[in-house]
Amino acid sequence: MLTPEQLTGRDERHLVELAQGHRLQSAAAAAFARLQADARAAGFDLAIASSYRSYERQRLIWNGKARGERPVHDDIGNAVAILALPAAERIRAILRFSALPGTSRHHWGTDLDVYDAAAVPGDYVLQLSPQEVAPDGPFDPLHRWLDAQMAAGTSHGFYRPYGVDRGGVAPERWHLSYAPLAASCGGRVTAALLRDCWGRDREPLLLRPELEARLPELLARYVEVPADWCPALFTAGDAGGT
Repeated sequence: MLTPEQLTGRDERHLVELAQGHRLQSAAAAAFARLQADARAAGFDLAIASSYRSYERQRLIWNGKARGERPVHDDIGNAVAILALPAAERIRAILRFSALPGTSRHHWGTDLDVYDAAAVPGDYVLQLSPQEVAPDGPFDPLHRWLDAQMAAGTSHGFYRPYGVDRGGVAPERWHLSYAPLAASCGGRVTAALLRDCWGRDREPLLLRPELEARLPELLARYVEVPADWCPALFTAGDAGGT
């Protein structure tokens, strides 16, 4: 059971080191190694683009997007003029693809973003975009293979919390979550926990007053994930964030 600090990305003691600086919980790391071996046998090089992400890293991403310093895109990849939007619309545009600091599933050490390193040249600039995982994209064959593994119950516990569009977070086919651990984490990310977490920031979280005014609604739409994201075997009232 993760502590509140581990749930919100402020404590990293629940993690183990993987190759290239990536980190996960030990059970998730072992399961992913087994999934990689199966993928290798099927002709794929299942690689990690992103694994653990700290609260501070997520806060920097959030503030950079809120200031217009980092790009924000719509569902088809067009740039959003974020500073021209009212605060409420700015929040919605950012939350479509980026989690509120303290709510990211990447804080837990259970979730990671993946791609097929064998499908692109070594100098390829990875985007983690819908186009890359579309039927004509370079990573679609890997994800169709992962679909089959999940359907057969042979994905070593990894499933997609954002496999379909529910009107909040955009679909993220590349995002895998280790259900045996993650299913018990999400429901514990509450408004009270977030307010306490944000209150300890050394630098302000941008748009915080607007976020706090609508926090229950935002949690319901952009953080909670229905229990059917993974088999009922693992489910414990789960909810999550990107």
